[in-house]
Amino acid sequence: QVQLVESGGGLVQPGGALRLSCAASGTIFSISNMAWYRQAAGKQRDLVAVISRGGITNYADSVKGRFTISRDNDKNTAYLQMGSLNPEDTAVYYCNANIMTSQARTFKAYWGQGTQVTISS
Repeated sequence: QVQLVESGGGLVQPGGALRLSCAASGTIFSISNMAWYRQAAGKQRDLVAVISRGGITNYADSVKGRFTISRDNDKNTAYLQMGSLNPEDTAVYYCNANIMTSQARTFKAYWGQGTQVTISS
């Protein structure tokens, strides 16, 4: 059994910053890509940033230069440092990870439950 648990969401004023965390737990053998997605009310879920096990990153154009994704492989944890936040960043942020469990020995995508990020004055 694998779980992804996000934390760090909340309400912040425009121009502010937040750091999200995503901790994976369970019978994990290996984690390849870890990613953050977001879904605003009434919209589809979109990729925000992704990081490979080796640290190669990719970002949505809308967050380039403002957000930084990182990970700690020893802790099975990914982070999303968000800065210069604006109301358009308001969404539920979801963690996604491709995980190989000790039993399955194939990679499977897992999702966290999501954490709300609200940017408002």
